[in-house]
Amino acid sequence: MFGKSIEKRLGEISRRIKEETEELLIAEEQLSSLSNDADEARIRSLVSETAISDNARRDSARQAENMEKYCLKIRTEINRLETLQDELLDRLTSEEK
Repeated sequence: MFGKSIEKRLGEISRRIKEETEELLIAEEQLSSLSNDADEARIRSLVSETAISDNARRDSARQAENMEKYCLKIRTEINRLETLQDELLDRLTSEEK
């Protein structure tokens, strides 16, 4: 009886894991680009030593940091979902015995 409910939840969790994984791939690509931009802005700031270039460096670094935090948030959610999935699989297995 509970097996169908667990199977339905497992399907939903599986779908969410797939969506989060796809989102993580996109976010990691963006992070790579933002990190490269931040590195370039840092070098420009060192060479030019102007307030404008320093502001650009800080902005680029902040964007990269924010994207890194976002990637971590997604990874944490994927881990949480995978743990829940494992727990539900254990319950489903124990109910079938």
